[in-house]
Amino acid sequence: MTESNTQKTNATKHTPAAEEPEEIVRCFDFDGTLTTRDTLIELIRFARGTWRLVLGFALYSPLLVLMKLHLYPNWKAKQKIFALYFRRMRIDTFNHVCQEFAQQRQWLLRPAGIELIREALSRRERVLIVSASIDNWVSAFFTQTSLYGVQVLGTRVEVENGLLTGRFETRNCYGKEKVRRIQTVLRQSRNHYHITAYGDSRGDREMLDAADEAYLMKGGHHERVK
Repeated sequence: MTESNTQKTNATKHTPAAEEPEEIVRCFDFDGTLTTRDTLIELIRFARGTWRLVLGFALYSPLLVLMKLHLYPNWKAKQKIFALYFRRMRIDTFNHVCQEFAQQRQWLLRPAGIELIREALSRRERVLIVSASIDNWVSAFFTQTSLYGVQVLGTRVEVENGLLTGRFETRNCYGKEKVRRIQTVLRQSRNHYHITAYGDSRGDREMLDAADEAYLMKGGHHERVK
């Protein structure tokens, strides 16, 4: 074969391009990542007042200490706190409180994080809010900011006969549970998606590790860690 023929043959060979993901997904933690404070504490303060907040946390302080020492499950402590303030409340009343809370506490949101979500939605990317907080008030924040395209994967509360039981219907959406909840809504094969995750705490570690790109909230700014 002549040199010219060899060059022609080589020119017709194509290296297969790497398969591009078909869908971009951005997964955000809520408390601490998109907000400046823990929203469960702030909701209790809003709905029940500061004094009842302080008294309730004082009552359960031994459990909270054990939780911090990893000697008592996080979800059990959180469920007991939630039940103390909201058990037996009507679900429609609770939802109204959540909407009022979100409307009047917009200052809890980090503007930079909300702008990231707006930009992602404008590019038709999929946005998941993956939070250990109760989805009733997490969803309310996005309703109040007209960000209707987000999908909230939060902890869900149990309701019987229209009343809150004080128990959680789902597992606390924390740690490995965040990854499991994401997997339940992303039904295609893994290489179908390019996943970017944003978090700020130990509860987000597994979600960040499982993503293609990961950002950690530090001092109000997201720092890429993967």
